[in-house]
Amino acid sequence: MVSSNNLRSHGTRCPIKALERRTAVGDLVFIRVRAALFMRVAEATDSWTNHVGVVIDADTLRVAESRFPLSGTTTLERFVRRSADCRVAIGRLRTGLSPLQQQRLAAAAQRRMAVLYDTGFNLHSRRQFCSRYVREVLAEATGTQLGDPQTFAELLQQQPNAALWFWRLWYFGRIPWSRQTVTPASLMHSQELEIIFDGLAG
Repeated sequence: MVSSNNLRSHGTRCPIKALERRTAVGDLVFIRVRAALFMRVAEATDSWTNHVGVVIDADTLRVAESRFPLSGTTTLERFVRRSADCRVAIGRLRTGLSPLQQQRLAAAAQRRMAVLYDTGFNLHSRRQFCSRYVREVLAEATGTQLGDPQTFAELLQQQPNAALWFWRLWYFGRIPWSRQTVTPASLMHSQELEIIFDGLAG
């Protein structure tokens, strides 16, 4: 028999009615994906979150995201359901979005649909990854740059307990120390962003 706690931890039920009522276009949705790679991302950034998307439609509550293998959209409910223990945070630009900026946001997200996921987390590659995707979509729509790009050297030196063996393995023996990246945690801690919810859905 599967307990209700196990159901929540496996993401099969995440009540989000309260979240739906307060979510708006342009909101960033932060979750914690269980896959080993993304758990290491959370560890390397000293944060619970390792994935982020952005709400692009208020009526259907569609969340646009860069995911494996191709960027696309999903419902807020399905997005949150993928998070360990239904943990979620909602971030909103302190300045808000005008109707025109909301339109630009949806268009910017659409232009980045069906782009291959970048498992190398390179800020300057032709591919995408979640925090880069959200950062670029918001920048194009509003002119606001969220998060601080860092090199792998800067990022991993801040976390002496990060599993360097994993990253050496992931990069076939050679970590690209000078490569720039941007993380979900960096976006979440941006001064321009207000966290309006952080906890368990439901």
